[in-house]
Amino acid sequence: MGNLLVRPMSLTDLDAVVEIESANYQFPWTRGHFADSLNAGYIAMCLVVDQRVQGYCILMRVLDEAHLLNISIRTSEQNRGWGSFLLDWCCAHLRAQNCSGLLLEVRPSNEAARHIYERFGFRLVGVRKGYYPAVVGREDALVLFKSFDELTQAVDTGKPMGSS
Repeated sequence: MGNLLVRPMSLTDLDAVVEIESANYQFPWTRGHFADSLNAGYIAMCLVVDQRVQGYCILMRVLDEAHLLNISIRTSEQNRGWGSFLLDWCCAHLRAQNCSGLLLEVRPSNEAARHIYERFGFRLVGVRKGYYPAVVGREDALVLFKSFDELTQAVDTGKPMGSS
């Protein structure tokens, strides 16, 4: 996997971050979105491999939970386990900060991401209608949640992502 490091994102990382974002998404976040996240004090981290930014994540803490706003890996470096590594880092970091769980949205059409989230134990908790821009109209978002509370996980009644 190379020499991996997860470190705080800085303004000097934004060129690399925007490059990754633009290559991954048809409707990418802008440089301003990332700068605003840094200015707001969100947890913004870069995955650095062999001294090159290969991915990033943006987490917003809300009381005792967190919201994963964005996570991406450079397209040329995908399928090497770095996305799972970064998501695992997010979960471990939030647990260490006494966070009770992590919420996120994902496009139903993003099967690769849905598979990773399901493997990590995220459960479908809702749908946001028309959440994402699409080539024609808008696409819904699946709202997923992973509880870090051991008791909640033991009695989890959340539906698997494929059920209705």
